[in-house]
Amino acid sequence: MSEEHTAARSGRPIDIILKLRTLVDSLSASEKQVAAFILDDLERATHSTLSDVSEAVGVSEPTVIRFCRSLGCEGFKDFKIRLARNLAVSLQYITGGTPAENDRPPFSDLVFGSLVETLQEARHQLDAPTIDKAAIAIDDARQVTFYGVGGGSSIVAQDAANRFFRLGIPATSHCDGYLQRMQASTLGKGDVVVGISATGRPRELIDSLSIAKQYGATTIVLTKPGTPLTEVADVVVGLDLPEHPDIFKPTATRLVFLCVIDVLATQVGYMRSEHVRETLRRIRASLSSLHETVGPQPIGD
Repeated sequence: MSEEHTAARSGRPIDIILKLRTLVDSLSASEKQVAAFILDDLERATHSTLSDVSEAVGVSEPTVIRFCRSLGCEGFKDFKIRLARNLAVSLQYITGGTPAENDRPPFSDLVFGSLVETLQEARHQLDAPTIDKAAIAIDDARQVTFYGVGGGSSIVAQDAANRFFRLGIPATSHCDGYLQRMQASTLGKGDVVVGISATGRPRELIDSLSIAKQYGATTIVLTKPGTPLTEVADVVVGLDLPEHPDIFKPTATRLVFLCVIDVLATQVGYMRSEHVRETLRRIRASLSSLHETVGPQPIGD
């Protein structure tokens, strides 16, 4: 059995669009006709029946099925399902062009404008009592662990740990699913886990928080409301933020989540101000020999 068919049977993802483009030259003449028909209108292909494709191309139905198997699919139905799924996430990258230079504002306006709008939306959605609950739990914690998976959430988790250890709170971050599960199983009452996810759907993140919770740790999530991740949380900091359709712009949610972490850290800092003052003084003093100035500056720059 070929690697492609093994992938199909195991449910592993196959990038059908990429395979269509790269394997077309290796197909038989009749299969190339099928490929050309599908590539001409990918969305139409997801709504076509086997007989529709066969008649439109002028080949037999078995030829269409052989074409599908050449791409690693089990048959035409499997091909349609995989193409529809692939197209759903790929369409925004396939269609739409880049605006001409004269038709677009400066890049600084593109990026900052979107960020300012999303920050304003997040500010209106943030629930003060929920932030209070999260801050109190972190302030009372024996240790705090931040979990994130993927690019944006992992960066937020790492920055959060970097932010909170400066407040004198033992804080770490883990972005690997296996490490999260192992670390979660060592936690207990008095510990806090903060799960971060823009979608609220990563299975490994949900599992890790569930493990931590069953052993008595307090679970906080920063995510989209009503998602599976919220079901394993003691405290839900929920934000339903729009993402700009421009695929070239940075993800505003990532930057907003960083700001929410700063809100929590600032509140916790004020709650334990005397202890934090001494901790920050020590950190700043330890770095003084590395800088030429003793004036105000970011700690740990």
